[in-house]
Amino acid sequence: MPNCKYDDPKLCDARHINELETLAKIARTLSRKSKQEEILLEIIDILEGSHDIQRVTIMLLTIGGEELRVEAVKDQSVQLAQGKAYRRGEGITGKVLETGQPMIVPLVADEPRFKGRLHNRTNEPLSFICVPIILENETVGTMSVDCPASGMPALEELKRFMSIVVTIIANDVSARRIARMERQALESENLRLREAMMAKFQPENMIGNSNLMHEVYTRIHQVAASDTTVLIRGESGTGKELVASAIHYSSNRAKKPFVKVNCAALNENLLESELFGHEKGAFTGALQTRIGRVQEAEGGTLFLDEIGDFSPAIQVKLLRVLQERTYERVGSNEQRKANVRIIAATNADLEAAILDNRFRQDLFYRINVFPVYLPPLRARKDDILLLTNFFIRKYSEQMDVQIRRISTPAINMLMAYHWPGNVRELENTIEYAVLMGREDGVVHGHDLPPTLQTPVAIAATGSIKHTLKARVAMLERDMIVDSLKRHNGTISAAARELGITERMVRYKIQNLDIDYETLFKKRRRKKKSG
Repeated sequence: MPNCKYDDPKLCDARHINELETLAKIARTLSRKSKQEEILLEIIDILEGSHDIQRVTIMLLTIGGEELRVEAVKDQSVQLAQGKAYRRGEGITGKVLETGQPMIVPLVADEPRFKGRLHNRTNEPLSFICVPIILENETVGTMSVDCPASGMPALEELKRFMSIVVTIIANDVSARRIARMERQALESENLRLREAMMAKFQPENMIGNSNLMHEVYTRIHQVAASDTTVLIRGESGTGKELVASAIHYSSNRAKKPFVKVNCAALNENLLESELFGHEKGAFTGALQTRIGRVQEAEGGTLFLDEIGDFSPAIQVKLLRVLQERTYERVGSNEQRKANVRIIAATNADLEAAILDNRFRQDLFYRINVFPVYLPPLRARKDDILLLTNFFIRKYSEQMDVQIRRISTPAINMLMAYHWPGNVRELENTIEYAVLMGREDGVVHGHDLPPTLQTPVAIAATGSIKHTLKARVAMLERDMIVDSLKRHNGTISAAARELGITERMVRYKIQNLDIDYETLFKKRRRKKKSG
C-alpha cells in the first residue's frame, strides 16, 4: 500500500479500502455494460457516491484535435449546451490538455486562470482537480472534479486516485473516440455521396440549386427509367418542356423520337389530324395521307403541352391511346398500335376544369399517374442569380459582346421583382439587358426592361421614389461604384475616368449613400493583412 499522507493510519486505511471498492465497482461496470453512453455516466455515479466530490466531468478531444468537448456529465444541460468547450491552453482544463499533466486548484475563487465555463458554482469554497486521459502517449481527454476546499495532502491523494480511474476507463474512451471518428467519417461520406447524387440527378438542360429544384430532379430520376405516364404541372414559363425532355433523355427510350405537340396552338380538327394523322381524302384539303405525331413518336415519347386545352372529343381519343395503346387515323377504321410514352403538361387547374365538365375525370386519372410540380421562379429566388449568369453568358456569345458583370443595384431589382412570366420572362429580360449594357460591359439597373422599373424594384436599389431625380441618382451611384471597383477604390483614378474632380466624387459618395468603407477600405485592409 502506498505511503499515506494522513497522520491517522486508521483514516488512511479506510480511505484506501474505499478507493479499492470504488475501483472494483468501476471494473464490474466496464465488464457488464455494453452501451457506451451508459458506462461513463454510471462510473460518474459511482465516483460521486463513494467520494466527497461533485460535478465529475469527462471531456474528449474533437476529431480535429483543437478543443475539448463534454462527453459525459450528470447535468445533461451542460452536455447539450452549445459552445461550451476548451481549446488547448485555455483555462485549467485547456492547460491539462496542452501539457498532459494533472493540475490542482486548491481554491477556485483565488485562481485567475479558472474559467468555470461549464458549471454554475456557488460561492462555497471549492477545490478543483483535472487529470489527463492519455492513450499511447497522446492526451485525448480530461476528467475533472469539484470537492470541498482541502489541504494539499488530501487533494494529492484524490488526484492520484483519479489518475488510476482514467487509466482504467482509457480503453472505453479509446473505443468512443474511434466510434466518433467513424461516425463523422460516415457523415462526411454521406454528405459527399448526397452531393454527388444531386449532381448526378440534375439534368444537364436544367439550372437551379434550390431545395425545390432538387426535389424536381429527384422526381425526374425516380420516373425516368419507367414507361409511367407523367403529368408536369406549373405556371407558364417555369420550364415544363425541359422537364419532359430530361425525363425522355434519361429513359430507355432516349434513342427514339421525342415529339412535342402544343395542344393550345391548334383547333380541334387540326389537332386530331396532328395527333393521329389522316388518310388521303378524309376531309377537304387532305390531298395525301399523313402520319400523325403519335406514329412519329413510335418507340419514343410524346409530349403533350397544355393538355388542359383539349376538346372533349380529343380527350376521348387520347383516353383510348392511354388505355388500349391503339388509335385510328382520321378517315380510317384501321386500328394502329401506339408504342409511345405519354408526358403531359399544363398550367391549368384541371381539378376545377373537372368540376366545370371541361375535362374528363377518367382522363385526369390516366395522365396524373406520376405528377411533377414545377415551382414558380418567385418561390426559388436562390436560383435567380444562377439563371441570370447563365443567360448573360448565352446572349453575350450570341451577340458577340463582352459583359463582365451585373451591378449590385441591377441584382437587387431582379430579386425584388415578382416574375409573373417565370424563367421565360427572366431570359427575355437578360437578353434585353445584354443588348442595353453592351457599351460598357456592365448590366446596370437602368439597362433592365421597363417592366422592372417599378417603385418596389427601384426602392431595392436604394432609391426611394420612381422619379427622374431618383433615376438619375441611381445611374450616378451605379457609375461611380463601377468606376471605383475598376480602380480598387482609388478616388483620384475614378474621378479621372468619370471626368469630374476628386471633390465631386467624395461629395457623391456621401450624398448617394455609397458605403465606401465597407466596399473598399475594409477590403484593402484585409489584403494588406493577408
